[in-house]
Amino acid sequence: MEWNEGDESGNIEDRRGLGPVAVGGLGLGGVVLAVIGYFVFGVSPSTTLSVLNGEGPAPALQQQPGVRGAPTDREGRFVDVVATSVDEVWSQIFRQNGQTYRPPAGEVLYDRSTVTGCGLGQSAMGPFYCPEDHKVYLDLAFWQELDQRFGASGEAARAYVIAHEMGHHVQSLLGQDREARSLGDRGSGSGSVRLELQADCYAGVWAAHVSDATGGKVSLDPKDIEDGLRAAAAVGDDTLQRETTGQVVPDSFTHGTSAQRTRWFRTGVTTGDPDACDTFSAAKL
Repeated sequence: MEWNEGDESGNIEDRRGLGPVAVGGLGLGGVVLAVIGYFVFGVSPSTTLSVLNGEGPAPALQQQPGVRGAPTDREGRFVDVVATSVDEVWSQIFRQNGQTYRPPAGEVLYDRSTVTGCGLGQSAMGPFYCPEDHKVYLDLAFWQELDQRFGASGEAARAYVIAHEMGHHVQSLLGQDREARSLGDRGSGSGSVRLELQADCYAGVWAAHVSDATGGKVSLDPKDIEDGLRAAAAVGDDTLQRETTGQVVPDSFTHGTSAQRTRWFRTGVTTGDPDACDTFSAAKL
């Protein structure tokens, strides 16, 4: 994957080495439970916290301020360049459709845990997008897990992850996340699964347009596309369930099967058309 000459917007908030501080209320355990409920099960953090806290106020957490701007280390620069290229692709697409694209409020780099607009984020949840504060959260230790646990190595696999999470921001701008909530949180045909598969397709749309949008400064070759497909397959619900429990339970799916994730990513790559990513109207996922 070529990216070293890519533009950097500096829309990065670097919190690495700076953890949150609890200053009252439930403490970190309750907040972790709440935010895991949100990202894994689709339950609002406020709902979980109200149960744990007797409808009282949410616990006060204080986040040590991060550094805003362009990182100087290679890993941080990679995130900045890829995220900037995603913004460039979607800016062009929105403009062609008479719309205005607004970038995320930032891509936050952190270690282990950090305060988000959706509660306390933890690295165990993997990369995620918080619709409440419009930020993408990345603990870069996930790159090692992507390589060693999931067998999806290479910078293109990492770029797929970033483009997928920023795809959720596109969905937020278009109101597609609200449509998903009306269709349920779990199950093979749920709104959650349709939302995730659409974000996979949006990542493919980025891959299809990134070279043109960046003037060739960021580009992918066919092997890079295969690395992205391998990353999509590695995080399918069926693959993860089989690995962790030895059985597959479609009624508990939240992201889609490996085959579905690779198919929708490939759809985005081959068509380059966001309209082809309409998983909500698709009769077959």
